[in-house]
Amino acid sequence: MAKSTSKAKAATENESVNPQETEVQSHISAHVSLSQSDVEETEISIEKKLIALYSLQQIDSQIDKIKIIRGELPLEVEDLEDEIIGLETRIDNYIQEIEALKVSVKEKEAQIKDSHLQIKRYEEQQMNVRNNREYDSLSKEIEFQNLEIALAEKRIKEFTHLLSLKNEEIDAAQKVLDERKNDLEIKKSELADIVSETEKEENSLQSKSEEYQRYIEERLLTAYKRIRKNARNGLAVVSVERDACGGCFSAIPPQRQLDIRMHKKIIVCEYCGRILVDHGLASSVNH
Repeated sequence: MAKSTSKAKAATENESVNPQETEVQSHISAHVSLSQSDVEETEISIEKKLIALYSLQQIDSQIDKIKIIRGELPLEVEDLEDEIIGLETRIDNYIQEIEALKVSVKEKEAQIKDSHLQIKRYEEQQMNVRNNREYDSLSKEIEFQNLEIALAEKRIKEFTHLLSLKNEEIDAAQKVLDERKNDLEIKKSELADIVSETEKEENSLQSKSEEYQRYIEERLLTAYKRIRKNARNGLAVVSVERDACGGCFSAIPPQRQLDIRMHKKIIVCEYCGRILVDHGLASSVNH
């Protein structure tokens, strides 16, 4: 009875293990022969790290391919959004300038009205002057007010012309804005379709990538991410192909190839800095 209880408990504990974690552990362990000696344990430890790194690289490369399928769409969407913000800001500035011009026109119209009142008052005063000097003085005031009216009318014409130009600029900018908004909707729709098609696969791969990262020490993982970031094709871990680095295709000396096959330490390419694994290990992971 005690044995049955113990077996049931063990079964329950096994069921609680994360399936993805078990899959990752199995994938790593499947390519490594366990041994009891300390030396072999060290070799196995390095080999496991290499398998985990190469497996992680394969998964991250698949994620990169999914992102490539999206192409330049995310950047195009971002550029369109920035352009739309710029156009909206420009239109707002035009509207503010138009409002300021309208105020200026009203001020000049008020000035003209005031000048006409002044002229009328001066002309009435001219009817009651006592000498020529007063008459001439009032005539000069009337002349000055007429000049003010002419100048104000000139300014009104200038402001009206500017208003017309600003309205044309608003119409042109609004037309471009409408086109860009339409383009943005199309691009967003295309991007959403592609994302919806690949989202499930990408999330699954991303989850596996995070699981593999748990089996790689922090220092090594940091180096892996740094190399990936600097590499044009995102390859940080490559296999030796035809006696050359699978990343930069530089020749690798026979002795160094032997060291790579021994799995005693992490070896990087002397030319590009990528982490190297032997062809046999890469083939076992791929299969």
